[in-house]
Amino acid sequence: MAEEIPFSKQMRLATREIHALSDALINAKLAFAMSDNTVWAEGLLMFYEVFRYLEQAMVRLKDTPIAEFQLEGLMRTEAFQKDLAFYLGEDWGKEYSPKESVSKYLLQLMEIERTNPILLMAYIYHLYMGLLSGGQILSKKRAFTKKFLLFGSQVNGGDAVTDFSPHSIASLKRQIREKTDNIALTLDDSIRQQLLEESKRVFILNNAMVRTVQNTNAVILRKAIIVLVAIALLLILLWFFRT
Repeated sequence: MAEEIPFSKQMRLATREIHALSDALINAKLAFAMSDNTVWAEGLLMFYEVFRYLEQAMVRLKDTPIAEFQLEGLMRTEAFQKDLAFYLGEDWGKEYSPKESVSKYLLQLMEIERTNPILLMAYIYHLYMGLLSGGQILSKKRAFTKKFLLFGSQVNGGDAVTDFSPHSIASLKRQIREKTDNIALTLDDSIRQQLLEESKRVFILNNAMVRTVQNTNAVILRKAIIVLVAIALLLILLWFFRT
């Protein structure tokens, strides 16, 4: 029975199909960001706006259950800002304005906060759990790629947003699930159903943003050229040693 399943798990099940699509899109788009700071920084910039809005909403909605998600060590606004300064320079925000896809996302959040703020829980749950799960994997892959490309040199900085130390990632995930499940117990069936539907919208909006990440084609072209040159050199060497 649905009542016997923790609501956080119901949210995951409700988004399983679109979540898989979202993962495939993000992997395809951001695979090249593993070694390209421009693409990585653009992705950070987009999600920075969303996380910042949610964290400001937690403060504004201090008398609602949404405020309960202000867990120690979880807030990411300053970490995003630190990483953006690392990649784009200290003055990155002076002439910056959000893309249309980001603005549409923020308008949706504003409308929810105005009309039915409890639905922000869907965004908080999925985005923070995503950062604590898939975000960690992406960060580790990127760190490995940078180290490999620089022949083992250590590169420090630019990974604050996925660094939750000294807090335990497992503990933060558990707390988010518990908050979500406990709050859901206080809601009626209609609101819980709306939260499940809004959960799907989270990934639709995420996908719309990720699709607008620029420079991917340039990165693909550059990598393709590198591969072709490497193959050409290998063929030349094989020909040389066979003659």
